[in-house]
Amino acid sequence: MHIYTQDCRTYSGEAFNLRALRGQVLLVTNVASRCGYTPQLAELERLYRCYRDQGFTVLAFPCNQFAHQTPESAQEFAGFCERQYSVTFPVMEKVHVNGRRAHPLFVLLRRQAPGLLKSTSIKWNFTKFLIGRDGQVIRRFGPRASSRDIVPSLETALDTPFSA
Repeated sequence: MHIYTQDCRTYSGEAFNLRALRGQVLLVTNVASRCGYTPQLAELERLYRCYRDQGFTVLAFPCNQFAHQTPESAQEFAGFCERQYSVTFPVMEKVHVNGRRAHPLFVLLRRQAPGLLKSTSIKWNFTKFLIGRDGQVIRRFGPRASSRDIVPSLETALDTPFSA
C-alpha cells in the first residue's frame, strides 16, 4: 500500500490530492508551533526551495498530541509558519499521529517505518518520513534530525527515476 490512497486535507479543510504528487519525493512530518524544534520549519523550507524543482515536496501536519505544543487551529498555524518562517510548502490539516484517532496516513507511515526498537508510535513533534517516488517510505527520521542528516537520503531518492 502506498500513501497516494490516503485522504488528506489542507489547513483550510480543502481536499488535497496526494495522487497529484505521485512520482515526487516527499518528506512528511508532524509539526508544532511551540516546540523546541519549531525552528526546523526554516530548515524544511530551505530544503523545499533547494530541491522542489527536482520533484521534492514537504508536507507538514500540525499536531497537538505532544505537550499541547500546537494549541491553535491549522489555519492559524499556517499563518504562523508563513509569518515566522516564510513557509511555502503545503501545510496540512491538524491531525493526531498516534492512538485511535490517528490519521490513516500516519498509521501507514508508522507501519512502513517503525522507530527505535521497532516501536511504531511517534514519540514527538518533527518526526519525519522520507517517501520515495513510488509512494513507499524510504526512511524515518527522529525529531532531532537536521537537514544535514536528511540530505544524503533525499538526494539518493531524487536520483531514483519514477516508474509507474
